[in-house]
Amino acid sequence: MATNAKSTRSKTNKIETIHNAEDFLLTQLPISQALRNHLTFSLGKSNSWATTRDWYQTAAFTVRDHLMSRWVITRDAYRDANTKRVYYLSLEFLIGRMLSNAALNLGVAPELSEGLQEIGQQLEGVAEMEPDAALGNGGLGRLAACFVDSMATMDIPATGYGIRYDYGMFRQSIEGGQQVENPDNWLRYQNIWEVQRPEHTCEVKFYGRVVQVHTERGTERHWIDTESVVAMPYDVPVPGYGTQTVNNLRLWSAKATKEFDLLHFNQGNYDKSVEGRHGAETISQVLYPNDTSESGKELRLKQQYFFVSASTQDILHRFIGNNSDWETLPDKVAIQLNDTHPAIAVAEMMYQLIDHYHLTWDKAWSLVTRIFAYTNHTLMPEALETWSVDLFSSLLPRHLEIIYEINHRFLQMVNQHFPGDSGLLSRVSIIDETHGRRVRMAHLAVVGSHTVNGVAALHSELLRTTLFADFNKIYPGKFTNVTNGITPRRWLNQANPLLTELLTKHIGSGFQKDLGLIQKIEPLAEDAAFRKAFREVKAANKQRLAYKILQKTGVAINPQAIFDVQIKRIHEYKRQLLNVLHVITLYNRIRSGQAKNHTPRVVIFAGKAAPGYWLAKQIIRLINDVATLINNDPVVGDQLKVVFYPNYEVSAAEILFPGADLSEQISTAGTEASGTGNMKMALNGALTIGTLDGANVEIKEEVGDENIFIFGLTTPEVAQIKASGYNPWDYYNGNPELKQVIDMIGNGYFSVGELNRYQAIVDTLLHKGDHYLLLADYAAYVEAQEKVAALYQDEEAWSRVAILNVARMAKFSSDRTIGEYANRIWKVEQFKT
Repeated sequence: MATNAKSTRSKTNKIETIHNAEDFLLTQLPISQALRNHLTFSLGKSNSWATTRDWYQTAAFTVRDHLMSRWVITRDAYRDANTKRVYYLSLEFLIGRMLSNAALNLGVAPELSEGLQEIGQQLEGVAEMEPDAALGNGGLGRLAACFVDSMATMDIPATGYGIRYDYGMFRQSIEGGQQVENPDNWLRYQNIWEVQRPEHTCEVKFYGRVVQVHTERGTERHWIDTESVVAMPYDVPVPGYGTQTVNNLRLWSAKATKEFDLLHFNQGNYDKSVEGRHGAETISQVLYPNDTSESGKELRLKQQYFFVSASTQDILHRFIGNNSDWETLPDKVAIQLNDTHPAIAVAEMMYQLIDHYHLTWDKAWSLVTRIFAYTNHTLMPEALETWSVDLFSSLLPRHLEIIYEINHRFLQMVNQHFPGDSGLLSRVSIIDETHGRRVRMAHLAVVGSHTVNGVAALHSELLRTTLFADFNKIYPGKFTNVTNGITPRRWLNQANPLLTELLTKHIGSGFQKDLGLIQKIEPLAEDAAFRKAFREVKAANKQRLAYKILQKTGVAINPQAIFDVQIKRIHEYKRQLLNVLHVITLYNRIRSGQAKNHTPRVVIFAGKAAPGYWLAKQIIRLINDVATLINNDPVVGDQLKVVFYPNYEVSAAEILFPGADLSEQISTAGTEASGTGNMKMALNGALTIGTLDGANVEIKEEVGDENIFIFGLTTPEVAQIKASGYNPWDYYNGNPELKQVIDMIGNGYFSVGELNRYQAIVDTLLHKGDHYLLLADYAAYVEAQEKVAALYQDEEAWSRVAILNVARMAKFSSDRTIGEYANRIWKVEQFKT
């Protein structure tokens, strides 16, 4: 990417003066002195009675001082240069803890560590006091967090937009083997990293009705009698690594327009006096409210529109502050829709441009379709959001009208190019007339965007040929691929300091900014001394993980065993259940004496099930019941252990990934869009066992067939076996080991007090068709696991392959991903401040 010529412009004397003054006052002090100052002047405490939490806050304030001047300069530079900006709309930003990450990115981590040591504190212990920001759930949110890190590191002018959830999704605990959901009150001790911006509040409207009004401009549609909430912005700085750029993450919190009704209070109706405030603030309380009820569905759509409307208003307000010609809007604004959650932005932008700024329909639509791009994250039609027309009509009546008009004009165009094809019109219509009249949000995103991308090569190809095949015919060239990536700053530099130190010793530190340089370690796979050092790093990381597991679960594990790790959202298509079937198979072999020369194994699961997803919660319970029996069986001992690591979050991942030996990526081929856990584990030296699904295909291409364990049906084979009439009973009856395992689950072997506890799981596998083909892939999976065990017994061979996996992960940097977005989709240039 070319550097913007304006990036070298001289700054005003005023800005330079402020910048230098801030540097002198805040960042030139020794960090140990800055820590003491903040303890006294920010917290009002002395060293003698300061707690570890106090020292975390002082450390955070100290690091924030180093952020602030860069943040101000970056923002002002963007405004003064009027450069094109990227706006990344995502319902999730799983940013994790910020102290260590910001200190590393800013280059002050060593000084911070030394400063804390001078006052008797350890950075690692202090950092543990920071709660994970509860702003996401899984891969979608973590991807967004990696992207904002890369955009800042690569000097891409960008702002992320999301919701400031009060409680996030939930904090998971395991009680009696079952998932229990508790509020995740991550804001209990305030968020030091955010700055409230009340001057940028927006009004967001709901309900009401639409009327036709005659004005001097002609006939217009007005949305009236609405209910409003206030969107309050909180800004979080996002520092780049090795650069002065600090971008912005703007999170919206819902506030009532009228927080307190004095009349009701004076009448003694105290609940009624705050009813409006509670109703409004519910919008930003919880990530993904349970939508199994009608009220839950309404809240979820209200939540999505709330953050999209506020963000759109904010984007346009910033644009008109610097520009007067609407035709330049696509030259200044690029908006990326991260999945279908923010798809209503297409209709909202039309609403703002037509109803508020009075552009013509054709002019507004021309601008919209040059502004938006859409990233699809799923291949499963049932996972693509749709909303009932009735709900839209009640909650967003004006937007339903706009969607109808978009759809009408779109279908007219389709009919002109493909006359007489009524089936095509029905399939691509934004309004689904076949399932109770519903708005298809993915269709709205596709029609309203200039580019649609998948997140792995296989996923993108399947989008073009299956899910969106009709749209690909209508819009040839609109669909493209941008394979996902991960930031090496978080997932190597921060998560695995021992490996980072080893790599830096041999190849320098440049790989942290340019992951392509990590390829330099490939020849070291043949160096016995390096392999030994590499194993020592892995052993230390496994010891750290084992200690954390003992703390969290009470299960003592053998660090010499292979750590077999599957950590991701609990879902049938991700096939944690297939992993359980293998675990029980190993257990049976050990118990029967068949497991001669057995490789000791610790199988680690982690992940949350959606609150309304009963079967996923049953799988968690089964894992824990299996773990209880196996872990307490004296015949098994240390040969096999099973662990469910509770409340999987970013800080947990930073320990789990470096400690993993084997990375489980075993989704049914053709169901996983990409995956990024597979990239993080490989970067940290774990070998992958997986199907040819999502990004596994490209990982295999990069690391080599001999350095990955691929098994199971391919995507075409999955389609063929389903088309030919798949019968899971054939596999059940044809494989005695598999039959024994399923019978044990169904007969209550792992649930003695409730023999039929897992009948629903057995029914899913046998009586309901085994939709995700676990039984079809079982034998191949077991065989691949035998190859894993055999290789692990040769420590030199295993470490050689692990090193090659690390060395060949260069493609999977989110910097490469963002570079592709910037060049091919957003058409935005780097801008150095």
